[in-house]
Amino acid sequence: MDKSDVTLERMRSFVRVAERGSLSAVARELGIGQSTVTRHLRELEEAVGVPLLSRTTRRVTLTDEGSRYYANCIQVLRLVEQAGDEARGTRGAPAGTIRVSCTAALGVLHISRLIFAFQDRYPDIGIDLSLTDERIDLVREGIDIALRLGPLSDSSMKLRALGESRRVLVAAPHYLSVRGLPLSPSDLAAHEGIRMSNIAGSDRLALRTMDGRHVSIPFGGRLRVDHGLAAREALAAGRGIAPAHQWLVDDLIEAGRLIPLLQDYSLPPVPLNMLIVPERAGIARVRLLADFLVGQIGAIPGIEKAKA
Repeated sequence: MDKSDVTLERMRSFVRVAERGSLSAVARELGIGQSTVTRHLRELEEAVGVPLLSRTTRRVTLTDEGSRYYANCIQVLRLVEQAGDEARGTRGAPAGTIRVSCTAALGVLHISRLIFAFQDRYPDIGIDLSLTDERIDLVREGIDIALRLGPLSDSSMKLRALGESRRVLVAAPHYLSVRGLPLSPSDLAAHEGIRMSNIAGSDRLALRTMDGRHVSIPFGGRLRVDHGLAAREALAAGRGIAPAHQWLVDDLIEAGRLIPLLQDYSLPPVPLNMLIVPERAGIARVRLLADFLVGQIGAIPGIEKAKA
């Protein structure tokens, strides 16, 4: 084989295997057989003349030569995709697929609707929406854009601050009719708390008074959940009191199914950020979606949009 056998198809297979470390995962992602992925890699290595990957029974890793080749492949594939975007742009029809990851409950209740509106505007753009509260490796999972609540530690991604998510302490009227209405933070000790098991420090509740003083109190209860929609259901079912994002319960409050509590106190807001994989940031359709979400995010109840 010679250099003419270095095809984009083989290069894409190599890049995804390098990122995911698994031939079977890449085969599922690309919708092809694992034997085809294996063939792509073998043919690419034969064409470039050096081993690019080291295979074990558990994982596939890059050789030193493979690491250098991977970095160059990323640049080549980005240029190819950008060239296609520019060519399509001449006829005013952005196309292709964007892979989006989002905090689960926010994605179900609100972001999915924004994506519907985006696709109505750009009908040739496909969206793969992945909903998870896990902090996944965006590059390895092939994600272009991620929306995340809470503090972030990954400085390798391009970050755009979207705003802050306000929270409110709530409970159902029928729960309060049995257990009583808390009038001060100390009253919460006699109540059932609904806690998030996947959030550190959920065994304490931080509140701020109207004059700026901070209050931290123990917050316990028999029910812990790891999904925002489960907390929403538990609140509506009268299982206890919980601090909830306003976007999670705004409709239940409006319908009278939940009641805000201790309104002389406030809960600290949670930052909402957009992460963009740097190698994907220059692609036209990714930029379009990123700008669209920035413009529309303030329509979500309780999201205070970041100042430009």
